[in-house]
Amino acid sequence: MSPARLAGALGLLGALAGCAAVGPDYRLPSQAAQGKPAANAAFQSANHAAFNPQPLPAGWWRLYDDARLDKLVAQALSANADLRAAAANLRKAMAAEASVNAERDPHASASATAQRAQDSGEAYLIEKKLPVANIGDGGVKIGYEMDLFGKLARAEEAAHAGMEATAAAMDLVRSTVAAQTAGAYVQGCAAGHQLAVARHELDLQNRGVAVAKRMQSAGRGRAADVARAQAQADIQRAALPRLQAEQEAARFRLAALLGKAPAELPAAAAACSVLPRLSQPLPVGDGAALLKRRPDVREAERKLAAATARIGVATAQLYPSVSLGASAGFTGLLEHAGEDRTRRWSLGPLISWTLPDSGARARVKAAEAGADAALAHFDGVVLNALRETETALTFYAKDLERNSDLRSARDNARAAAQDNRRLYAAGRVPYLASLDADRALAGNEAALAASDAQLAQDQVTVFQALGGGWEQPR
Repeated sequence: MSPARLAGALGLLGALAGCAAVGPDYRLPSQAAQGKPAANAAFQSANHAAFNPQPLPAGWWRLYDDARLDKLVAQALSANADLRAAAANLRKAMAAEASVNAERDPHASASATAQRAQDSGEAYLIEKKLPVANIGDGGVKIGYEMDLFGKLARAEEAAHAGMEATAAAMDLVRSTVAAQTAGAYVQGCAAGHQLAVARHELDLQNRGVAVAKRMQSAGRGRAADVARAQAQADIQRAALPRLQAEQEAARFRLAALLGKAPAELPAAAAACSVLPRLSQPLPVGDGAALLKRRPDVREAERKLAAATARIGVATAQLYPSVSLGASAGFTGLLEHAGEDRTRRWSLGPLISWTLPDSGARARVKAAEAGADAALAHFDGVVLNALRETETALTFYAKDLERNSDLRSARDNARAAAQDNRRLYAAGRVPYLASLDADRALAGNEAALAASDAQLAQDQVTVFQALGGGWEQPR
């Protein structure tokens, strides 16, 4: 081929390389759940004074204004084992993307051989025996694949979307670790709070025992009254070990989240008796902000984009593959290496095409089915995110109402118990009346403390459902 014709052929191939890639271009499907107006509207469960429509801020745990909690979350985000694994997965995905992108680059290879050999004369239609000779061969080859139908471009799209999905998965781990750390801290504080309430009630019951004993000594009470008072105190004391175990469990959970062994985290890390409280209504935003923020939604959407790009990769394999190649070197006797008579070179395109069969078309169908499955998964993640958030908001709002009623009941029970103690000490009511009032107060105090603990956990659940906490710099 003359140089002019070769240049023309190369120009034609270059023009063909600019053709559009086969397969569908990715865009969010119109039927996707994320695009529906109802999914982007205000939350149905957020019409409560405990919520406000402001967007969730980055680092939501700082809303508690608790320096100890801030420090624990920062430590978890820098040392958690799951986060270290997620970071390694992200580096792996980035390396995989770089490997796919490198397929667009020219590929070069070099080879050199030297051997003492004797060829067959008959292989060359020569009836004589050929002499033994020292034969050498060496050279370089350069090849470049012309991406005429977008196979490489679609592979790059799939790899990039896969890397972004892995990055979103890492954000999901960050969000989960922040919420779990706050939850473990709240668990420890809740157990400490309930312990303080139980110990206070135990003190009151012990005072009741002392009063019953004094009344018996003065001849104004009975031994049965002392026994009943002691039994009530024993019941109250029996609640302490379980709460102490929960406080220790919170410390062990914190240790694991911080990448430490239980023995490495001091007991003071979970020694909290005051529940963290918000000084403002919870900022919850709306559905649109939620779906943009939640890492699992972004991960599912990027997986859909990757699956769509793989349709193009499978489709491009139905068409010919064209590569440009060049090689130069020498072949001949070793003592003549480098001389004109041993030099060789070549330049030109290589066209290869495996005629599409049912297997190749089946691979396209499989890729299309994979994209359909990815869309279904994406829709499921979106709907689950909305469900989780609405559920968390509903439980928090209803638990707030329950907590208010329990607080009112506790206040009334406390007043009744105080009155009955005074009346019993004055001999105006039987001891059983005072004991029943104390039992009612103890039950109400325990129920209120448990409700306070549930509210604190509900808040963390709401924040986790909202999907924040990943925005911190890596």
